[in-house]
Amino acid sequence: MSTWIWVALAVVAVGLYLSWTAGRLDRLHYRIDAARAALDAQLVRRASVSQELATAALLDPAASIVLYQASHAARQADEEHREIAESELSQALRAVFAEPEQVAAVRAAPGGEEVLKDLAAAARRVPMARRFHNDAVRAARAVRRHRIVRYLHLAGHAPFPMTFEMDDEVPVVLTPEGASQ
Repeated sequence: MSTWIWVALAVVAVGLYLSWTAGRLDRLHYRIDAARAALDAQLVRRASVSQELATAALLDPAASIVLYQASHAARQADEEHREIAESELSQALRAVFAEPEQVAAVRAAPGGEEVLKDLAAAARRVPMARRFHNDAVRAARAVRRHRIVRYLHLAGHAPFPMTFEMDDEVPVVLTPEGASQ
């Protein structure tokens, strides 16, 4: 009789552990979804502010065209090419703001300082949002790598989480250190 009680307790303990693990994995997937939504919002905001700057006649024509094309491509990119388009927008921002004369001209123009502040805020939030997303993905991957999770298919039909890899380096002039120059 006591053997059956111990077996029943072991089955209940294993069941509780599996239920807890499946719930944890589910929460991690929700966290990934929320972090991805926040990342998408920050990427759209950065592209929108970049596009606004490109069309505001605050930059020279060549820089405006480069920035407009990169920001438009980032906003219109499908999921498969989004990382590349966002990296190209980062590179375009660094190229446009690499020249101190360009930055001085934008700051001197009416409304230029405000647009630069908006762009700086948007550009600085992208790396943070990407880091939160990728941390959530790494945590879910760590749980999904456990044998018990794989063998018992505790992840269900959820797709394997993928990190978002892009060049998100902020132009120096848009950092707090560069803004004082």
